[in-house]
Amino acid sequence: MSDPEPGKEETKEESPHVISAPVAENAAAVETPGGQMEGSPAETAGLVQNHKKTFMVIGAVVVIIAAVVGAYILFTMPTAMTGDTVAIYYNESFENGTVYLSAMNTTYPPLVFTIGNSSVISGVQDAVIGMSPGEIKTVTIPYTQAYGAHDPGLVQTLNRTGPIANASFSAGEYYSIYYKTTNAYSMVKILNVTPTTITWDANNPLAGYNLTFTIQLANLTRASTAAAAA
Repeated sequence: MSDPEPGKEETKEESPHVISAPVAENAAAVETPGGQMEGSPAETAGLVQNHKKTFMVIGAVVVIIAAVVGAYILFTMPTAMTGDTVAIYYNESFENGTVYLSAMNTTYPPLVFTIGNSSVISGVQDAVIGMSPGEIKTVTIPYTQAYGAHDPGLVQTLNRTGPIANASFSAGEYYSIYYKTTNAYSMVKILNVTPTTITWDANNPLAGYNLTFTIQLANLTRASTAAAAA
């Protein structure tokens, strides 16, 4: 038997122990390896619900603001009324879409008239009522509110005597005729010409037609303002 070598002590190997602490059931958050915090399922659901409520509130506020702005514009923008002086641009066409007159641009001066006190056809005057400056409207106007029905009595055959005896006429063309009895001019369409007679139609070229107008209100002057300026 030999004594153990001095300075050496017997060592016992111990198996490693892993000490784990209990995890709380309601842990607030756990940091993931990527550094992000992950909440419990209950907390995540709560956050999503809160976000939904926030977006709903924001959406409701936006709708309310839009409604208020729309109401403000609606009730503060002036609208044309009887007695007001207006300026309009317009296109005039037949029901089949054929354009008779296009004046919907600044190339032509606007048509200026006073609503209810004008020679402008009643259908256009009525259509402008309620419009605001800048507004565009398309309306179909029946011939009864436009240029009236075609009157066969305005188709006349005249002897070529007096002022028209030596005048040159061509069928299909329009001429301006002066009537002494009414001290007025009328536009007539020549229908037929012979050496001794001439037949013309004094109806408006648009008489008997339903018409479609696209109207833009360019300017509006209140009746009270116009009266004060005068």
